[in-house]
Amino acid sequence: MAEAMSAALNPSREDFAAMLEESFSESDMQEGNVVKGTIVAIENDLAIIDVGLKTEGRVPLKEFSTAGKPADLSVGSEVEVYLERIENAMGEAVLSREKAKREESWIRLEVAFEKNERVEGQIFGRVKGGFTVDLDGAVAFLPGSQVDIRPVRDVTPLMNIPQPFQILKMDKRRGNIVVSRRAVLEETRAEQRQELVENLKEGQVLEGVVKNITDYGAFVDLGGVDGLLHVTDIAWRRVNHPTEVLSIGQTVKVQVIKVNHDTQRISLGMKQLEADPWEGVEAKYPVQAKFKGRVTNITDYGAFVELEPGVEGLVHVSEMSWTKKNVHPGKIVSTSQEVEVMVLEVDPVKRRISLGLKQCMDNPWTTFADRYPPGTEVEGEIKNITEFGLFIGLEADVDGMVHMSDLDWNKSGEEAMAEYQKGQVVKAVVLDVDTEKERISLGIKQLGGDPLESLGDLRKGSVVTCTVTEVQDNGIEVSVGEEGVTAFIRRAELARDRADQRPDRFAMGDKLDARITQFDKTSRRMQLSVKALEIAEEKEAVEQYGSSDSGASLGDILGAALKAQDKDD
Repeated sequence: MAEAMSAALNPSREDFAAMLEESFSESDMQEGNVVKGTIVAIENDLAIIDVGLKTEGRVPLKEFSTAGKPADLSVGSEVEVYLERIENAMGEAVLSREKAKREESWIRLEVAFEKNERVEGQIFGRVKGGFTVDLDGAVAFLPGSQVDIRPVRDVTPLMNIPQPFQILKMDKRRGNIVVSRRAVLEETRAEQRQELVENLKEGQVLEGVVKNITDYGAFVDLGGVDGLLHVTDIAWRRVNHPTEVLSIGQTVKVQVIKVNHDTQRISLGMKQLEADPWEGVEAKYPVQAKFKGRVTNITDYGAFVELEPGVEGLVHVSEMSWTKKNVHPGKIVSTSQEVEVMVLEVDPVKRRISLGLKQCMDNPWTTFADRYPPGTEVEGEIKNITEFGLFIGLEADVDGMVHMSDLDWNKSGEEAMAEYQKGQVVKAVVLDVDTEKERISLGIKQLGGDPLESLGDLRKGSVVTCTVTEVQDNGIEVSVGEEGVTAFIRRAELARDRADQRPDRFAMGDKLDARITQFDKTSRRMQLSVKALEIAEEKEAVEQYGSSDSGASLGDILGAALKAQDKDD
């Protein structure tokens, strides 16, 4: 028994080794786990750590430092380290504080990632495409696009400062963690925006800073939330582009016009803080009154004229010139030009004022009517020839029209128009001036007298002497009187006897008598008949010299009539 006790108190080398192995086998230390240890010494930049194995392990002091802070260690301090290998080739335990911290951090970060919670870290270095972030031992990658809501030129003020981040992606197998500072800012901004939008009321006046300018308006920062200041709400006057009034960074006072709590859109206005110039506009700008204004904008349909800041009127293209009808407004007025206009109509509800430019000028149609009453002779150049007449240019850029029926007394309209050419200078007589419709009626045939008037008091049944001017198959054309009024005698009207109804019996220049069977001065139509004259003469002879019923032949009667006529002559 004494020998057994002695062996237990003084074990042999073999016994000690067996006991040590038994102790190690009973411990739960395994490679790849985090274990606790005690610092037994600090040599140079290394900490000697006893974790209860055969030998101690060495860990660089820098692995115990945190971002921007040196390691605060001393002999006897308890630390947690990562056991990579129980024993290496030199017989030492291979330990790592960095991997221990990373393992601890990974566990916490995985929980935060699953719960979509924010984590705290510090930006401590730059890498390609972004920055490195210390998440309490675990190193994460912060892409440059995820640093802030807007691009940041200098990140130095943000480095080595504890701040929250949002984990976007984790891959433990590859050891990759991607974080975002921008997501945190956007979430915070959204919370602030929601709170600010809820407190906003329409009509509220605020101060803001112009953050961005577009063609259609400007975005104003109201302290965490942006509102749109539309270009039409910047001023009462016309603003073609916001940069005419605003600049980025400018502090402005605005009024909340509308708030949409669902979409969180805020509409702002500046002009609403000023008096509305359209109030009492009807009294300031009565109809028919003349005012001077400045041309602010020119379109295809007219020009806008500013009467005062915020009050504009439209001069429609039809109200710009008395004579220039199909001309672009830009050829009549120019932008910034000062013009005199007349108020034609005011609609304060629709905020519209109709203006006239030509009403401030002399009406050339009225002037022409005063200077050239009907019957006055004028002269001008043929500007255009249409299917219904001629347009003649007169003074003051007005045109008069000669209808085809007023070209010649005797010729048809088509025949008469063939004698005229564009650019030819002609004389005409003013027939009528309609100032409202802006029409001047002219006549060329009225320069000479009406040939029908030279025929005297002719009527149906009158006998006229005419001269043959043309022989046709269906009749002959003749002229009547000294003025040469043209008429046509149809073949059937050339004689009573059918055998004599031959146009070839006549030659140009022959004179003959005919009876007027139809005469309309209005339509200028005159029908002649030799046949009707012969029948009338026979009837008259029978009435005077006897009837064929008494036994006298028609030849005897006509012979007696001719003898009587010879005696009269």
